[in-house]
Amino acid sequence: MAGPLDGIRVLDLTSVGYGPYACQILGDYGAEVVKVESHEGDITRGISPFRNEGMGHFFIMANRNKRCIVLDLKTERGREACLKLVEDVDVIISSIRPAAMDRLGLGYDDCRAVNEKIIYVALVGFGQSGPYAKRPAYDDIIQGLSGMAAMQGGRDGPPKFVNASVCDKICSQVAAHATLAALFSRERTAQGQMVEVPMFESMVGFNLVEHHSGQAFEPALGPAGYERSMVEYRRPYATADGYICALPYNTKQWRAFFKIMDRNDMMDDPRVIDPKVRSEKIGELYELVANLVKDWKTADLLAALEEGDIPHGVATGLDDLSADPHMRDVGFFQTFDHPTEGGIKLTAPPVKFSETPPDIRRLPALLGEHSVEVLKEAGYSDDQITEFMADGISVDGRI
Repeated sequence: MAGPLDGIRVLDLTSVGYGPYACQILGDYGAEVVKVESHEGDITRGISPFRNEGMGHFFIMANRNKRCIVLDLKTERGREACLKLVEDVDVIISSIRPAAMDRLGLGYDDCRAVNEKIIYVALVGFGQSGPYAKRPAYDDIIQGLSGMAAMQGGRDGPPKFVNASVCDKICSQVAAHATLAALFSRERTAQGQMVEVPMFESMVGFNLVEHHSGQAFEPALGPAGYERSMVEYRRPYATADGYICALPYNTKQWRAFFKIMDRNDMMDDPRVIDPKVRSEKIGELYELVANLVKDWKTADLLAALEEGDIPHGVATGLDDLSADPHMRDVGFFQTFDHPTEGGIKLTAPPVKFSETPPDIRRLPALLGEHSVEVLKEAGYSDDQITEFMADGISVDGRI
């Protein structure tokens, strides 16, 4: 069965994490994605570990369900070939700076001239109408500027990075749903458009959903920062033999927790029964939790929390995720025999559609693996393609 985006064609002119992951989401949903790379390829191809050069783990995890073609966009024939591809696609997603795309002759106006209904999605670090427009942006930079790093330090600690490319991946989701919204609009209006997706603004909006806090009011009712997230003891709790995550959240759950802990003195404490006081004193409650569970064995504590209907879970190590019984039963990890890389284990598309299920149709491609195939579809003859390869315009990466 075809995915919900079956028939939609996407030209992927992105690299690293932000753009490739967004395009992979669209590919998982059934879109036909063609990834355009330089001769050097996406930089993530070279990030170890890998079995073979050019097929690094990061690339493998963000570039399935795509065909890959090499084009030297700095050459006139490479640019012309790219524009020929533009003629027959629905969406272009580019993480090349807009000014650079204009210099290449591949800006929005250039692409609209050959395809007036094109959805042109520009992935940028910063909104192009602001003073930061020309700045380069990577995940760590946006973590810092957006307040994400400061949040990790709590109220008084130093800023710290989240141990993940969190801004790249969050903004990938924004880019994917912005693309879908533009496609939906085109269905109604028959008009293409330019879509700008800035990382900085996207992450500030994301961070401030709860962290705007007192600053959401004029005049301000207090500092920014959601208290529950900022306190010291909001963390996995140490037990006698491991770590657990526990989250009593409402009054019923807090009372159930203190009953389990044989702390009847807390049952009618204002910090437990008054939501306003609880939100103001949440750090004290979390410190109590930490002290009360530290002598419990993990298995006993999890059983007690389950019996008390208190949200809980183990703090799972990354290496243990594929053995999680839930992940196993839903088939989230899928193993494939890649033609050059051997066995690879990918994560399945997490979203379920009853009638148009997403799936993994194409494994991550070698650099230029589909150059010949895609150029033929664009109307180039065998002789022209051979000339492209000889002149360094493209690369034939077929196995």
